[in-house]
Amino acid sequence: MRRDPCSDPVLAAFAAEIGPSGPVTIKGGGTHWSVGGGPDPTARVVAAPEGIVKFQPSETTVEVRAGTKVTELHEVLAEHGQRTSLPEDPGSTVGGALALGWSGPARLGRGLTRDAVLQIRYVGSAGELVTAGGPTVKNVSGFDVCRLMIGSLGTLGCIADMILRTRPIPELEVWHSVFGIDPADVLQSCATAGSILWDGSCTWIMNAGYGVDVEHDLAVLAEISAKAGADRPAPADPPKLPPHRWSRRPSEALAMGPEDGSFVAEIGVGMVHVDHPVSPPPPDEGSVLVQRRVKQAFDPDSRFNPGRRVGGM
Repeated sequence: MRRDPCSDPVLAAFAAEIGPSGPVTIKGGGTHWSVGGGPDPTARVVAAPEGIVKFQPSETTVEVRAGTKVTELHEVLAEHGQRTSLPEDPGSTVGGALALGWSGPARLGRGLTRDAVLQIRYVGSAGELVTAGGPTVKNVSGFDVCRLMIGSLGTLGCIADMILRTRPIPELEVWHSVFGIDPADVLQSCATAGSILWDGSCTWIMNAGYGVDVEHDLAVLAEISAKAGADRPAPADPPKLPPHRWSRRPSEALAMGPEDGSFVAEIGVGMVHVDHPVSPPPPDEGSVLVQRRVKQAFDPDSRFNPGRRVGGM
């Protein structure tokens, strides 16, 4: 982590707008505005800069401003057959997706949102521009401050700009659904399964990869269905996910049943989407202490996104 001399005029202007004092709320697309509690309405609302700074397809990296829509970023990357692991919630921004830290339902194949980040530049509590991480994996050393910023809900600093890893778009990506099979069999047998969703009776599978590999796994999926006495897999759109999230162990997700209400579980990951709020277990005292010390170190005056809380803070 180092202070940046603000050689970029766009980021320098953003840092100047935030300034060294006063409560500030940085707003992205507003798609998850209430997570962690609504921000203090008296804080100044600031929007992050937008635009793609540099895309290097051969290096599979892209530098992008925090206010850029994820869908717009992916449209540009797709012209070169690439994308990132960030989820594409309608209207969400790149900075907002990182501040939220949630991964999409295809994380089984695409990976976690946090793993896409190589470098973040953000405005610190004194109004200074700070750089964490680096443009490549090999030159990153010291504490991984990027990981702290991801999922912080903007309470540690105002994310301005980042460098992300990109990944190839699969040659073939298809969704199928089938009733009456054990989703654990799909997880064990289908190497191209980039997402396996299950609601207790129906399983939705996204197979993604080279065409020949996907076709092989679709044949395997048909065999699994036949052995279970189920209908053949049918092309289908993925299900609409319930609005609330419940983090469970992958084994616990597989053990869910009607007593858990309506749900859609991400098999192999453990995330479960439910139609009712679920209270997380109380954080242990040590974790709360660490979180508060981190907050004090990064934002001693509690300037950033006041009103929003992460974990036990």
